[in-house]
Amino acid sequence: MKKKIWGILDRDSSFGRAMTLVSIIIGANIMFAIFSLPVVTIGPALAALFHVMFKMLRGHRDLNPIKEFWLGFKSNFKQGILSSLVFLGIALLLYVDIRFSGHMGGVLTYFKYALYAIAFAAAALAAYLYPVMACFADTLPHLARNAVFFMARNPLKMFIIVALDVVPLFLTYLDERMMPLYGFIWVTCGFALVALIDAKLLLNDFAKFLPKVNEWGEFVSGDEE
Repeated sequence: MKKKIWGILDRDSSFGRAMTLVSIIIGANIMFAIFSLPVVTIGPALAALFHVMFKMLRGHRDLNPIKEFWLGFKSNFKQGILSSLVFLGIALLLYVDIRFSGHMGGVLTYFKYALYAIAFAAAALAAYLYPVMACFADTLPHLARNAVFFMARNPLKMFIIVALDVVPLFLTYLDERMMPLYGFIWVTCGFALVALIDAKLLLNDFAKFLPKVNEWGEFVSGDEE
């Protein structure tokens, strides 16, 4: 009986692997929540969150989420801050213009639909830019170009990823009575779960451009595959 209990609790058992996965998700999510508090650091925090998720999906099942998050945050700090400022500026301009066009009559009323299209394009670029930033080291313009490249390769996947990123957050604000519970879920695991699903969807597209790894996440040469 004792052996059976220890077998279940073993790190290599199904239960042990599940608990390791849960600890990585919660650890990375809490780090993301803390490092996003200054708002302008949301960019590098997102890149760091995706850094953890991609590394876990590529075989590093026993990684330290706090250490890996910090490494991802530091390595993407400059590009992440710049992109945060750009997206925050675009969001502010779009908000003001949409509010303004909504109060105007005539043809200007329809101008808001063009603004919605721009907002969707910006959301799609952001949804791809930070996973790309987590996986590839480059300048911000080149990272944005690569994000557009992956977006254009599979438009249907792009719509799915944008929906996964936007719809749950939007639904959170529809039920004020349950908002404290939703807030708790977002702070403990919500952002990391969304990032994990996004990373899973994008990994096949990214894999052919990344170094090969074995099932333990160790780099391998072409002869070792």
